Amino acid sequence: MPSAIRLHTTGGPEVLQLESVDPGKPAAGQVLVKQTAVGLNYIDVYDRTGLYPIPMPGGLGREAAGFVLAVGPKVSGFKKGDRVAYVLNGTGAYCEVRNVPADRLVKLPKGVSNEQAAVLMLKGLTAHYLIRRTHRVQKGDTILVYAAAGGVGLLLVPWARSLGARVIGVVGNAAKAAIARKAGCQHVLLQDSAELAAAVRKLTKGVGVDVVYDSIGKDTFFTSLDCLRPRGLMVSYGNASGPVPPISILELTKRGSLFLTRPSLFGYIAARADLESAARETFAALKAKRFKVQINQRYALRDAAQAHRDLEARQTTGATVLLP
Repeated sequence: MPSAIRLHTTGGPEVLQLESVDPGKPAAGQVLVKQTAVGLNYIDVYDRTGLYPIPMPGGLGREAAGFVLAVGPKVSGFKKGDRVAYVLNGTGAYCEVRNVPADRLVKLPKGVSNEQAAVLMLKGLTAHYLIRRTHRVQKGDTILVYAAAGGVGLLLVPWARSLGARVIGVVGNAAKAAIARKAGCQHVLLQDSAELAAAVRKLTKGVGVDVVYDSIGKDTFFTSLDCLRPRGLMVSYGNASGPVPPISILELTKRGSLFLTRPSLFGYIAARADLESAARETFAALKAKRFKVQINQRYALRDAAQAHRDLEARQTTGATVLLP
Protein backbone atom coordinates (compact mmCIF):
# COMPACT_ATOMS: atom_id res chain seq x y z
CA MET A 1 0.00 0.00 0.00
CA PRO A 2 1.32 3.50 -0.78
CA SER A 3 2.81 5.59 2.03
CA ALA A 4 2.12 9.13 3.14
CA ILE A 5 3.33 11.49 5.86
CA ARG A 6 0.50 12.05 8.32
CA LEU A 7 0.03 14.01 11.52
CA HIS A 8 -2.60 13.56 14.20
CA THR A 9 -1.85 16.73 16.16
CA THR A 10 -0.02 19.99 15.60
CA GLY A 11 3.46 20.47 16.98
CA GLY A 12 7.13 20.10 16.12
CA PRO A 13 8.63 17.97 13.34
CA GLU A 14 8.26 14.90 15.55
CA VAL A 15 4.50 14.81 14.88
CA LEU A 16 5.16 13.75 11.27
CA GLN A 17 4.68 10.01 10.81
CA LEU A 18 5.00 7.75 7.77
CA GLU A 19 1.80 5.69 7.39
CA SER A 20 0.19 3.45 4.78
CA VAL A 21 -2.68 5.19 3.00
CA ASP A 22 -4.95 3.83 0.26
CA PRO A 23 -5.98 6.71 -2.05
CA GLY A 24 -8.67 4.63 -3.76
CA LYS A 25 -9.83 5.09 -7.33
CA PRO A 26 -10.21 8.58 -8.74
CA ALA A 27 -13.72 9.99 -8.36
CA ALA A 28 -15.48 12.15 -10.93
CA GLY A 29 -13.28 15.09 -11.83
CA GLN A 30 -10.15 13.53 -10.30
CA VAL A 31 -6.88 12.11 -11.60
CA LEU A 32 -4.78 9.52 -9.76
CA VAL A 33 -1.14 10.68 -9.73
CA LYS A 34 2.01 8.68 -8.96
CA GLN A 35 4.25 11.32 -7.44
CA THR A 36 7.97 11.48 -8.11
CA ALA A 37 8.86 14.78 -6.38
CA VAL A 38 7.19 16.87 -3.69
CA GLY A 39 8.08 20.49 -2.95
CA LEU A 40 8.95 21.56 0.60
CA ASN A 41 7.76 25.04 1.58
CA TYR A 42 7.62 27.17 4.69
CA ILE A 43 3.85 27.13 4.50
CA ASP A 44 4.15 23.44 5.43
CA VAL A 45 5.60 24.56 8.77
CA TYR A 46 2.64 26.91 9.29
CA ASP A 47 0.29 23.98 8.63
CA ARG A 48 2.22 21.62 10.93
CA THR A 49 2.32 24.06 13.85
CA GLY A 50 -1.31 25.13 13.54
CA LEU A 51 -0.69 28.73 12.43
CA TYR A 52 -2.82 27.75 9.44
CA PRO A 53 -5.34 25.22 10.83
CA ILE A 54 -5.81 22.01 8.83
CA PRO A 55 -8.15 19.05 9.43
CA MET A 56 -6.85 16.36 11.78
CA PRO A 57 -5.68 13.74 11.19
CA GLY A 58 -4.20 15.11 8.02
CA GLY A 59 -1.25 15.47 5.72
CA LEU A 60 1.16 18.17 4.66
CA GLY A 61 2.42 19.58 1.40
CA ARG A 62 0.83 21.60 -1.37
CA GLU A 63 2.87 21.01 -4.53
CA ALA A 64 4.15 17.95 -6.36
CA ALA A 65 4.79 16.42 -9.76
CA GLY A 66 4.54 12.94 -11.23
CA PHE A 67 2.69 10.76 -13.73
CA VAL A 68 -0.99 10.05 -14.33
CA LEU A 69 -1.93 6.52 -13.24
CA ALA A 70 -5.67 6.71 -13.88
CA VAL A 71 -8.34 9.18 -14.90
CA GLY A 72 -11.71 9.42 -13.19
CA PRO A 73 -15.11 9.98 -14.81
CA LYS A 74 -15.88 13.34 -16.38
CA VAL A 75 -12.21 14.19 -16.90
CA SER A 76 -10.87 15.25 -20.28
CA GLY A 77 -7.46 16.41 -21.38
CA PHE A 78 -5.41 13.90 -19.36
CA LYS A 79 -4.43 10.30 -20.00
CA LYS A 80 -2.36 7.61 -18.32
CA GLY A 81 1.34 8.40 -18.51
CA ASP A 82 1.03 12.19 -18.81
CA ARG A 83 3.58 14.12 -16.79
CA VAL A 84 1.72 16.54 -14.54
CA ALA A 85 2.17 18.89 -11.61
CA TYR A 86 -0.07 20.80 -9.22
CA VAL A 87 -0.30 23.22 -6.33
CA LEU A 88 -3.34 23.09 -4.06
CA ASN A 89 -4.86 25.42 -1.50
CA GLY A 90 -4.99 22.41 0.78
CA THR A 91 -2.60 19.83 2.13
CA GLY A 92 -1.70 16.20 1.45
CA ALA A 93 1.15 16.25 -1.09
CA TYR A 94 3.62 14.40 1.16
CA CYS A 95 2.73 11.00 -0.29
CA GLU A 96 3.49 8.47 -2.99
CA VAL A 97 0.11 8.33 -4.73
CA ARG A 98 -2.96 10.55 -4.47
CA ASN A 99 -6.09 11.72 -6.25
CA VAL A 100 -5.94 15.31 -7.45
CA PRO A 101 -8.71 17.51 -8.90
CA ALA A 102 -8.14 17.59 -12.66
CA ASP A 103 -8.81 21.32 -12.85
CA ARG A 104 -5.76 21.92 -10.63
CA LEU A 105 -3.35 19.86 -12.73
CA VAL A 106 -1.11 21.21 -15.46
CA LYS A 107 0.78 19.20 -18.05
CA LEU A 108 4.55 19.55 -18.09
CA PRO A 109 6.24 20.66 -21.30
CA LYS A 110 9.46 19.19 -22.63
CA GLY A 111 12.47 20.78 -21.01
CA VAL A 112 10.87 21.00 -17.55
CA SER A 113 11.71 18.06 -15.28
CA ASN A 114 9.42 16.63 -12.62
CA GLU A 115 11.70 17.89 -9.85
CA GLN A 116 11.75 21.37 -11.36
CA ALA A 117 7.97 21.36 -11.68
CA ALA A 118 7.53 20.24 -8.06
CA VAL A 119 9.43 23.38 -7.07
CA LEU A 120 7.89 25.77 -9.58
CA MET A 121 4.22 25.09 -8.87
CA LEU A 122 4.29 26.95 -5.55
CA LYS A 123 7.58 28.83 -5.40
CA GLY A 124 7.74 29.58 -9.12
CA LEU A 125 4.13 30.67 -9.42
CA THR A 126 4.64 32.77 -6.29
CA ALA A 127 7.58 34.54 -7.90
CA HIS A 128 5.42 34.99 -11.00
CA TYR A 129 2.50 36.69 -9.30
CA LEU A 130 4.79 38.86 -7.16
CA ILE A 131 6.77 40.39 -10.04
CA ARG A 132 4.30 40.08 -12.91
CA ARG A 133 0.96 40.80 -11.26
CA THR A 134 1.16 42.23 -7.71
CA HIS A 135 3.71 44.68 -9.08
CA ARG A 136 4.74 44.36 -12.70
CA VAL A 137 8.50 44.77 -12.38
CA GLN A 138 10.06 46.75 -15.19
CA LYS A 139 13.35 48.31 -16.18
CA GLY A 140 14.42 50.99 -13.73
CA ASP A 141 12.61 49.60 -10.67
CA THR A 142 14.55 49.15 -7.45
CA ILE A 143 13.21 46.30 -5.32
CA LEU A 144 14.10 44.85 -1.91
CA VAL A 145 13.80 41.08 -1.59
CA TYR A 146 13.90 39.27 1.76
CA ALA A 147 15.12 35.66 1.92
CA ALA A 148 16.95 36.32 -1.33
CA ALA A 149 18.78 32.98 -1.01
CA GLY A 150 15.58 31.04 -0.29
CA GLY A 151 13.34 29.00 -2.55
CA VAL A 152 11.28 31.91 -3.88
CA GLY A 153 14.16 34.37 -3.71
CA LEU A 154 16.45 32.39 -6.00
CA LEU A 155 13.72 32.43 -8.65
CA LEU A 156 12.48 35.98 -8.12
CA VAL A 157 15.88 37.70 -7.97
CA PRO A 158 17.29 36.63 -11.37
CA TRP A 159 13.87 36.91 -13.00
CA ALA A 160 13.53 40.50 -11.80
CA ARG A 161 17.09 41.26 -12.93
CA SER A 162 16.27 39.91 -16.39
CA LEU A 163 13.43 42.44 -16.51
CA GLY A 164 15.79 45.31 -15.80
CA ALA A 165 15.26 45.80 -12.07
CA ARG A 166 17.90 46.77 -9.53
CA VAL A 167 17.71 44.16 -6.77
CA ILE A 168 18.74 44.59 -3.14
CA GLY A 169 18.67 41.26 -1.31
CA VAL A 170 18.25 40.57 2.40
CA VAL A 171 19.60 37.32 3.89
CA GLY A 172 20.32 35.74 7.26
CA ASN A 173 24.09 35.20 7.12
CA ALA A 174 27.27 35.71 5.11
CA ALA A 175 27.09 32.32 3.39
CA LYS A 176 23.62 33.11 2.08
CA ALA A 177 24.82 36.57 1.04
CA ALA A 178 27.25 34.95 -1.38
CA ILE A 179 24.44 32.82 -2.83
CA ALA A 180 22.20 35.87 -3.24
CA ARG A 181 24.93 37.81 -5.04
CA LYS A 182 25.52 34.91 -7.40
CA ALA A 183 21.77 34.83 -8.11
CA GLY A 184 21.84 38.45 -9.25
CA CYS A 185 21.49 40.79 -6.27
CA GLN A 186 23.54 43.93 -6.87
CA HIS A 187 23.59 44.57 -3.11
CA VAL A 188 23.03 42.19 -0.19
CA LEU A 189 22.21 43.17 3.40
CA LEU A 190 21.92 41.10 6.56
CA GLN A 191 18.43 40.79 8.02
CA ASP A 192 19.55 41.15 11.65
CA SER A 193 21.29 44.47 11.05
CA ALA A 194 19.83 47.28 13.13
CA GLU A 195 20.79 49.66 10.34
CA LEU A 196 19.09 47.82 7.48
CA ALA A 197 16.70 50.63 6.60
CA ALA A 198 19.50 53.18 6.78
CA ALA A 199 21.62 51.03 4.49
CA VAL A 200 18.78 50.83 1.96
CA ARG A 201 18.38 54.60 2.10
CA LYS A 202 22.10 55.03 1.48
CA LEU A 203 22.04 52.67 -1.50
CA THR A 204 19.11 54.56 -3.00
CA LYS A 205 20.53 58.03 -2.28
CA GLY A 206 17.84 58.69 0.31
CA VAL A 207 14.90 57.83 -1.93
CA GLY A 208 13.96 54.30 -0.86
CA VAL A 209 12.90 51.34 -2.98
CA ASP A 210 9.85 51.01 -5.21
CA VAL A 211 8.73 47.66 -3.77
CA VAL A 212 9.59 45.48 -0.77
CA TYR A 213 8.90 41.75 -1.04
CA ASP A 214 8.80 40.63 2.61
CA SER A 215 8.30 36.95 3.44
CA ILE A 216 9.52 37.26 7.05
CA GLY A 217 6.56 38.98 8.68
CA LYS A 218 6.51 40.18 12.28
CA ASP A 219 10.24 40.83 12.79
CA THR A 220 10.79 42.87 9.64
CA PHE A 221 7.51 44.59 8.91
CA PHE A 222 8.24 48.11 10.15
CA THR A 223 11.82 48.03 8.88
CA SER A 224 10.41 47.15 5.48
CA LEU A 225 8.05 50.13 5.57
CA ASP A 226 11.02 52.37 6.38
CA CYS A 227 12.81 51.14 3.23
CA LEU A 228 10.11 52.35 0.83
CA ARG A 229 10.00 55.50 -1.25
CA PRO A 230 6.90 57.71 -0.99
CA ARG A 231 3.96 55.85 -2.54
CA GLY A 232 6.03 52.67 -2.56
CA LEU A 233 4.47 49.23 -2.28
CA MET A 234 4.88 46.91 0.70
CA VAL A 235 4.21 43.29 -0.29
CA SER A 236 3.96 41.16 2.85
CA TYR A 237 3.59 37.62 1.56
CA GLY A 238 4.92 35.37 4.33
CA ASN A 239 5.19 34.87 8.09
CA ALA A 240 8.53 33.12 8.69
CA SER A 241 8.98 35.01 11.98
CA GLY A 242 5.27 34.99 12.84
CA PRO A 243 2.23 36.94 11.66
CA VAL A 244 2.31 40.73 11.58
CA PRO A 245 0.26 42.14 14.49
CA PRO A 246 -2.54 44.64 13.82
CA ILE A 247 -1.23 48.08 12.85
CA SER A 248 -2.66 51.55 12.46
CA ILE A 249 -3.08 52.56 8.84
CA LEU A 250 -1.59 55.91 9.86
CA GLU A 251 1.79 54.14 9.76
CA LEU A 252 1.39 54.16 5.97
CA THR A 253 0.51 57.86 5.90
CA LYS A 254 3.41 59.12 7.94
CA ARG A 255 5.92 57.20 5.81
CA GLY A 256 4.75 58.79 2.57
CA SER A 257 1.34 57.49 1.48
CA LEU A 258 2.53 53.90 1.16
CA PHE A 259 0.60 51.03 -0.40
CA LEU A 260 0.29 47.72 1.49
CA THR A 261 -0.88 44.33 0.25
CA ARG A 262 -0.99 40.88 1.82
CA PRO A 263 -1.41 38.61 -1.22
CA SER A 264 -1.46 34.84 -1.55
CA LEU A 265 -0.78 32.64 -4.56
CA PHE A 266 -4.22 31.05 -4.43
CA GLY A 267 -5.91 34.39 -4.86
CA TYR A 268 -4.09 34.72 -8.17
CA ILE A 269 -4.67 31.23 -9.60
CA ALA A 270 -8.21 30.45 -8.43
CA ALA A 271 -9.48 30.56 -12.00
CA ARG A 272 -8.35 27.73 -14.29
CA ALA A 273 -7.32 30.23 -16.98
CA ASP A 274 -5.11 32.11 -14.50
CA LEU A 275 -3.47 28.88 -13.34
CA GLU A 276 -2.69 27.82 -16.89
CA SER A 277 -1.39 31.26 -17.85
CA ALA A 278 0.84 31.54 -14.78
CA ALA A 279 2.27 28.04 -15.27
CA ARG A 280 2.85 28.63 -18.96
CA GLU A 281 4.68 31.92 -18.34
CA THR A 282 6.75 30.45 -15.51
CA PHE A 283 7.81 27.39 -17.50
CA ALA A 284 8.64 29.67 -20.45
CA ALA A 285 10.78 31.88 -18.20
CA LEU A 286 12.69 28.79 -17.03
CA LYS A 287 13.30 27.62 -20.58
CA ALA A 288 14.37 31.16 -21.55
CA LYS A 289 16.92 31.00 -18.72
CA ARG A 290 15.53 33.98 -16.86
CA PHE A 291 16.26 31.93 -13.73
CA LYS A 292 17.56 28.51 -12.74
CA VAL A 293 15.82 26.06 -10.44
CA GLN A 294 18.35 25.41 -7.68
CA ILE A 295 17.37 22.24 -5.84
CA ASN A 296 19.99 22.20 -3.11
CA GLN A 297 18.43 19.62 -0.79
CA ARG A 298 16.78 16.27 -1.44
CA TYR A 299 15.25 14.07 1.28
CA ALA A 300 13.47 10.76 1.15
CA LEU A 301 9.76 11.14 1.92
CA ARG A 302 10.23 9.21 5.17
CA ASP A 303 12.73 11.89 6.30
CA ALA A 304 10.23 14.76 6.10
CA ALA A 305 10.68 15.55 9.82
CA GLN A 306 14.40 16.15 9.34
CA ALA A 307 13.68 18.30 6.31
CA HIS A 308 11.44 20.46 8.51
CA ARG A 309 14.12 20.74 11.20
CA ASP A 310 16.67 21.90 8.66
CA LEU A 311 14.24 24.37 7.08
CA GLU A 312 13.34 25.98 10.41
CA ALA A 313 17.00 26.15 11.45
CA ARG A 314 17.81 28.12 8.28
CA GLN A 315 20.08 25.32 7.15
CA THR A 316 18.60 25.15 3.65
CA THR A 317 19.16 27.29 0.58
CA GLY A 318 17.28 27.37 -2.68
CA ALA A 319 14.65 24.69 -3.11
CA THR A 320 14.11 21.37 -1.34
CA VAL A 321 12.24 18.32 -2.60
CA LEU A 322 11.00 15.19 -0.92
CA LEU A 323 11.37 12.04 -3.00
CA PRO A 324 8.63 9.41 -2.55
